[in-house]
Amino acid sequence: MRILTDEVGGATGDVDDLPALYRPPSLPWLRVNMVSTLDGAANGDSGKSGSINNDADKRVFRALRAQTDAIVVGAGTARTEGYRVAPVPLVVVSRRGEVPEQLRDAPTGSVLLLTCAQSPGLGEGRDLLGAENVVVAGEDQVDLARARTLLVERGFASLLSEGGPHLLRDLLAAGVVDELCLTWVPRVIGGVHPRILEGDGVDVPLRLALLLEEGDTLIGRWFTR
Repeated sequence: MRILTDEVGGATGDVDDLPALYRPPSLPWLRVNMVSTLDGAANGDSGKSGSINNDADKRVFRALRAQTDAIVVGAGTARTEGYRVAPVPLVVVSRRGEVPEQLRDAPTGSVLLLTCAQSPGLGEGRDLLGAENVVVAGEDQVDLARARTLLVERGFASLLSEGGPHLLRDLLAAGVVDELCLTWVPRVIGGVHPRILEGDGVDVPLRLALLLEEGDTLIGRWFTR
């Protein structure tokens, strides 16, 4: 893997320490990690991002997970991608308060539910995960700005969201994203697939902090401020 641009550290050339390149510049920090084909697809024919990513993307994925305090993911993405318990807590975001089936019997504290006060599944979520592992932010919609504050107060200063596209759009609209990590895999697949953002339009300016290349794959970090 080779550094093309590093606006933070000023390095160029071969990568010596991938985790160091991805350390948050300050805390608290919320980053989102996504993957896309060159024609904008965020998943492949299986409906999963794993059908388009590659080894270079997986190494960055592991580096990001290794330095986060909690992983924030939409309930739909957790179901589709088959999320399991991770080394750090999974924070599942669901306005309806739905805990994906494969996470319902997770060890206590390994899965948190982030939902709203009017969620129809609030009671069941508390029964499944324990009341202390259900984070309520907002009345009839999940208030993501409030949610970030509550998660940081729990000690999750370094947050990593892995989408999906609707959650990424909502996080950007709420102004709580500090960094977007994006891998472009050298493929075009056509067809009908989600982009990395889905939902109502947003317009968020970003600045390039890091650009890596490996075997025609481009991997970047963009900061929102």
